[in-house]
Amino acid sequence: MLRDILLALIPIFVAVDPFGLLPMYITFTETLSRQEKRQLIVQSILTALILAVGFIFVGRAFFDLLGITVHDFLIAGGTILFILAITDLLTPTKEGRMPDRDLGVVPLGTPLIAGPAVLTSSLVIISQYGLAATLISVVVNILFTGVVFALADVVLRVVGQGGAKAISKVISLFLAAIGVMMVRKGVMAIVTTAAG
Repeated sequence: MLRDILLALIPIFVAVDPFGLLPMYITFTETLSRQEKRQLIVQSILTALILAVGFIFVGRAFFDLLGITVHDFLIAGGTILFILAITDLLTPTKEGRMPDRDLGVVPLGTPLIAGPAVLTSSLVIISQYGLAATLISVVVNILFTGVVFALADVVLRVVGQGGAKAISKVISLFLAAIGVMMVRKGVMAIVTTAAG
């Protein structure tokens, strides 16, 4: 069980990309007070948790209802992850916007924290490591993102703006590789099933 949790933590961590979100979080919150930042962090983490955990259960039900197999989702999900990662790698900057009352819900809670990469990875990981390991890995990674946001000033002093961007690009490269791996596994599974 512990091994499954550890193995599930890695792709979810890559998908959430807390250090990659840090520059955007700082941009969105630079004019807010400390109290407003705390409220925003709680709002964004709760939104991401509710969406991600809810999707894990509802997504599985949709699989059965629509007749989608895990192999189909591996290919679709891997393609999406690859596109998201390549887009991030090739985009020099990410646009920010002025903070408002609902910033913790959109865009921080979703699609930034609990976005397509997290939702796709979660559903695929269930088939590999089980529901419990997936839930734990999603919750731990989203809570860790909240900790990173809370320590934003300290983290930026240590790694700097350039360091945070560099970490984000490396994480995107891993995300692209995971996307390719998912497509490969899906195609190989379909070919093996058809040949058998």
